[in-house]
Order: sequence, then structure tokens, then C-alpha cells
Amino acid sequence: MSNLPARLPSTEAIEQEWARRRLPRFLAYESAGNWKTARHLELLCTKLEAVERGDIRRLMIFMPPRHGKSEVTSKKFPAWYLGRNPDKEVIISSYSADLAYDFSRISRDTLAEWGPKLWEVDVAEGNEGVKAWGIEGTRGGLKAAGVGGPLTGRGAHVAIIDDPIKNWEEAQSKVIRDKVFEWYRSVLRTRLAPGGAVVLVLTRWHEDDLAGRLLKMAESGEGEEWEVISLPAIAEENDALGREVDQPLWPERFPPEEYAQMKKAVGSHIWVALYQQRPSPADGSILKRGWWKFYKAPPARFEEVVQSWDCTFKDSDSSDYVVGQVWGKVGADKYLLDQVRARMSFPETLNAIRSLTAKWPAARAKLVEDKANGPAIIATLSREIPGIIAVNPDGGKVVRASAVSPDIEAGNVFLPDPTTAPWVHDFIEECAAFPNGAHDDQVDAMSQALNRLSGKRKVAAHGVVVGKSAAAEIQW
Repeated sequence: MSNLPARLPSTEAIEQEWARRRLPRFLAYESAGNWKTARHLELLCTKLEAVERGDIRRLMIFMPPRHGKSEVTSKKFPAWYLGRNPDKEVIISSYSADLAYDFSRISRDTLAEWGPKLWEVDVAEGNEGVKAWGIEGTRGGLKAAGVGGPLTGRGAHVAIIDDPIKNWEEAQSKVIRDKVFEWYRSVLRTRLAPGGAVVLVLTRWHEDDLAGRLLKMAESGEGEEWEVISLPAIAEENDALGREVDQPLWPERFPPEEYAQMKKAVGSHIWVALYQQRPSPADGSILKRGWWKFYKAPPARFEEVVQSWDCTFKDSDSSDYVVGQVWGKVGADKYLLDQVRARMSFPETLNAIRSLTAKWPAARAKLVEDKANGPAIIATLSREIPGIIAVNPDGGKVVRASAVSPDIEAGNVFLPDPTTAPWVHDFIEECAAFPNGAHDDQVDAMSQALNRLSGKRKVAAHGVVVGKSAAAEIQW
């Protein structure tokens, strides 16, 4: 008997075994190492592997355009899935039949090349069309169709919907959105095998798109529960990848300056929807886009000028912005004159208030909400800067914003011309998305100022708050 150790598996054999087991390793193997991974694509692969195992049955993935979602989900995953499960059926669909057929062709060719080597699985002879193809010796295979098209003759253990809406114009059409939803409900969903999975991967175009409707039904208890992974281009709070706020999604391919140029090119409204995955109503919800008025030059004199501050420090648990605004009033009209908005530490916030006070000496009243980090600001600056007023608002954010919306609707609220103040675009987008947007600090500072300038306030006795130095307290 030989005492020699058994031969170790070759590097090629090891790579093949990893490719059989793990989707990202398959992507690297079948591309001869040319596939470039990224954190968001690794997460996508992890979720698709959970779908293959049966651990996830309803999955939504939201991603910006050109970030690899289709390459992984619609082109390669079906081949890997059918290699591992040759007796299963897959349906793949997109906004057009031609695009779905392209996905099908790439999946078919990938499995035809690597299936025999990795899983001893091959595409059935004489059944290699892009509309539908099968697995040799089994009932498994893939069916491709455009959203709205027929799916007769095939079931699905996994149904993939990749971008069910083509473009912005179609997304704005309620007729098209209704057709997509009815097709999903009456056609695709009915083809699902018991225990089957649906994967919806898309760029958000509209708050009432297919994902929006399904999530709304889930929230009301009328629909199925979904696992949702939202991957905005620029990280926000509670990021799925654990990114710090403002970190880009794929810096190796889209560095921050590329995103900045894209935002400038498409505009804030489209950017927030397509790249941040937070579509808002076209005209806004409580604060409509069409209500805003603009000025090129402010009035020479104002009856009253105020500062309004919404303070949350970046070293707290929240990562909201600190916002300071300057507002002026002439008659019934109110003008947003200046704004500071950034993530600031406590010292940075103090310096921002000092700086804005020096820049706008006519803004005698400095309104600071007496919640969150406001008390620390009030306590520190009330002996240094005159006119620090602690504001203790009644009601929630929606109530306060609703209270000032009539002034905006009536055309009595003016913003700087966006051509000279580009930040106004983001201000309008936040207002339009309120109360469902990622941030509301600009809205809070605005409603605080407009309520003051509209006289909707009640000052405490003697205008002094006991225990808060000389700061006056105002209750809306």
C-alpha cells in the first residue's frame, strides 16, 4: 500500500466547485476573472442566493441605472439557478419583449457554455429559442416575455421582473402604470409555482410604480410582504450596505464628481427618484411644486426679518442636517433670503449661527426649536447673541407644514431664483417629498419661520422661559 498522500484538487477544480456553490464566484469564473465586483453587487448576489435556497420569496431591489443589476439578476443568475436546479422553471420579463429576449439569450448561452462542465446540465436540443428554452432531460427551463405579454405554457419557481417601466414618460402615465399592475396581478403572479419566488429589480421612476403599489398593499395588510433592499447612489440614513451618509454607491465606476454632474444634468426631481430611489409626487403632496414663486432681487426693505434654525448635530444618533434660514416679510409676502445647510458638529453649529447673525444683523429674532439639540444651542448662545428664541411647537411636523401651506398656495412665499441659488432645487424637492422624504430639516425651518411671520404664535408670560436664561419661548 502506498504511503503517498492523495492528490490535492487542482486550482481549476477548486474554482469550479466555488462557481457551483456561490453566485459571485460563478460570475468571476464564467467571465475569466473579468467581472468586477462591488459591495452592492455582493449584497445583490447574497439576496439572490437566498432566493435560490427558498429563504426569500418576495424580493425588491432598488438601484440607480447602469449599476450592474441586470447583469447579475437577469443575465447570469438564471443560468446559475437552472444549473443548480435543472428541473425548475424561470420566467424573466422587462418593459419590452426584445429586452427580455436579450436577457434570455445571454442566460441560455451562459448555461450552454458552462452547464455541462459545472453541473452536467445542458440546454435541450431543438429548444434553443430566446422566447423559451428548456433543459435537456428535464421539464425545467426559461420563458421570456415583455411586461404585458402572454406567459401561457410555463410556470415559474422564480419570476424575475427587471425594470417593468421603460422611461420617465411612461412612468407618468396612470394608464401604463395600471396596465403593468394588472399584468403582474392577473398574469405573472398566477404563473408562480407553490413556494415560488418573485424578484423585482428596478430603478424607481414613480411613487405609484409597480413596487410602490405592492408596498402600499403590503402596508395596508392587503398584499404580500416583501424584503426590500434600496441602494441609493449617495448613502442616506440606515444604509443597507452600512455606508456612512453621503458615501457613493460605486465609487470605482461612479466617483462623487460623476454623480454631481449627473444630478446637475437630470435635475433634482429625477435624481431623487432614479438615483436615490425616493420618487415623490409630480406636483408634491402637502407642498405643491407649482405653488412656489421666485424673485431675482428681494425688496429693499422688510417689516420683519428672522432667522430660523433646525439643529441636529452630526455626532448624535441621527445624521440629519443642521439648517439655518433667513426670512423677510413685506405685507403678506415672505421671502427666503438665505440658507445654511450642512451636517455640523456642535461647535460648527454655533459658528454657523454666529456667522449668519453677522451677515444678517436685521434678523433680530433667532428661532431655535426647543427639542433635540436645540436646548444646548439656546443655553450656549442666549447670553452671547441677543434674540435667541426657544420655540416649542404644538402638533407634529405635518400639522405645522399644513398650517403654512395656504400662504405658499396663495403665492405669498418667494424663493431665490434657482439660476442664482442652485440649492433651491433641493429645497423644493424636500418640500414636495414631505412628509415621506428622507429629510425634513428645511421644511421644519421654513414652517417655523413662516408661522412666526404669519403671527401664528403665543408668547409665554413676560416673554421669558424660567431656567433658560433670557430666551423667549413661542408656542405655535
